[in-house]
Amino acid sequence: MKNNEKKEKINTFEKIKNSSFKKKEFLNKTVESKEEDKTVESKEEDKTVESKEEDKTVENELKKKLNTAEIKASYMQDAYLRAKAESENIRRRSQEDLARAYKFSIENFAKELLSVKDSLEMALNVETPSIESLKKGVEITLKQLSSVFKKNNLLEINPIIGDKLDPMKHQAVSTISAEQEPNTIVEVLQKGYLISERLLRPALVTVAQ
Repeated sequence: MKNNEKKEKINTFEKIKNSSFKKKEFLNKTVESKEEDKTVESKEEDKTVESKEEDKTVENELKKKLNTAEIKASYMQDAYLRAKAESENIRRRSQEDLARAYKFSIENFAKELLSVKDSLEMALNVETPSIESLKKGVEITLKQLSSVFKKNNLLEINPIIGDKLDPMKHQAVSTISAEQEPNTIVEVLQKGYLISERLLRPALVTVAQ
């Protein structure tokens, strides 16, 4: 009987011991689980902090790039406005220079024609001019006028008989039968003129059929 009681006590003690061990083990696991949870939370917090720091770094870099781009854009705009203003100044000065050159050339041409007019007026003031003196006066005046034309790049178009008709310089007013090649000049009715290589008036001619 005593042995049975002793066995029961031992079994009860073992059960209590096992139960206590299991509780302790459970508590240990619970503590470990909590510690693991804390570790995971800590890691997640660290990741969150790192992510925020990375985002902040990226944001700062983007701000720097934006600031650099704004500075470049401002510089380019300023350079564009300066170039535009300079171009406008050059265009205005060119127009003014062209206007002055045109005005000067007209004034110079007109001034040189005054001597031609003076010669004509002097010829008219002669009371009883002879034919020879009139002819000589006209020749002198014509030389003066030709000199003025030459100085101002006003050149004659005076084709030679037999030259090929040039539509850019000659104007055929009629065609006639002639013993020469077709479409060649037979007679010059009126001289033409060029001014600075630009046609002012074509020469009037007749051409062979």
